[in-house]
Amino acid sequence: MTGPVDRLRELSALPIWAAPMAGGPSTPALVAAAVRAGGFGFLAGGYRPAAALRADMEAVRAGGAPGFGVNLFVPGSPADDPGAVASYVASLRQEEAGRSGAEPGEPAWDDDDWAGKITLLLEEPPASVSFTFGCPPRDVAAEFRRRGTLVGITVTSAREAGLAADAGADCLIVQGREAGAHSGTFTPGDRLTDPRPALLDLLAEVAAVTDLPLVAAGGLAGADEVNAAMAAGAAAVSVGTAFLRCPESGAHPLHQAALADPHRTATAVTRAFSGRPARAIVNRFVLDHPGAPAGYPEINNATRPLRAAAAATGDPDGMSLYAGMAFRAASDRPAAEIIDKLAAGVPR
Repeated sequence: MTGPVDRLRELSALPIWAAPMAGGPSTPALVAAAVRAGGFGFLAGGYRPAAALRADMEAVRAGGAPGFGVNLFVPGSPADDPGAVASYVASLRQEEAGRSGAEPGEPAWDDDDWAGKITLLLEEPPASVSFTFGCPPRDVAAEFRRRGTLVGITVTSAREAGLAADAGADCLIVQGREAGAHSGTFTPGDRLTDPRPALLDLLAEVAAVTDLPLVAAGGLAGADEVNAAMAAGAAAVSVGTAFLRCPESGAHPLHQAALADPHRTATAVTRAFSGRPARAIVNRFVLDHPGAPAGYPEINNATRPLRAAAAATGDPDGMSLYAGMAFRAASDRPAAEIIDKLAAGVPR
């Protein structure tokens, strides 16, 4: 009988995962290219209703990749402080709307079509399903496992690792502070200045509390970083920012250009765009809104029209330029070439 480590290794010839990047970058073409190159690709189910996700899955299969993964956002609760959210949205209406002519959207809570996507994926089980922002109910994880789907849960601390193991995870995606875009933290209201472990330190902390296989995520820009993570005990690595500029990426051209812009030199963790901590390239929007409160997806829904208007008018300083600390290493080469370089030195 095969265990979780064996099942994880059976997903792909190379232990290189193309991480799910919600909001556009993780296209079916990118997922299929990663699989054809010997890696493993994840579709980003976040922000995609079930019908659109089904179409994405069909496109990946049509692209020659029968085995792939799907990531879902675990819905949380409405904002603890709706007054703070309302005040922040009012400030956006006053300070941001005049720049593009767009108004903030309604700061409404939603569950991202959770039930519809769970039903879809249980009907058409992918090779793996991963969860971010928390743990799925134990019965949901058990249903996927009964269908032969490998269940992964993103964690950012040893405490979260224990909760994920109890929830029925087959593997843990261990996300260090270097990672771009949203943090998978279970506690998005924590102070942004709280220290988060770097990836290699976090791998050691998590390995001390669980025997589950670990997938390393965050700051993996090249073969040296990949090999260091594998040497630290990771069974595979999950890479996102490294693919943002590749031809198969769906990232907006202004986002791709910002990754290579020599004037953009730093990233920061911010709640300004979504109400959840996320690492982005520092731009005007990040600098102008350092005190954004916790409130996801309410703030994400409120800023969506502002971000879309900024993109439409060619203003990257009003966009969410999500990226990891090693964003400068992102290449515009095809995904297959990026995977081949990341895998240099990894036993095959």
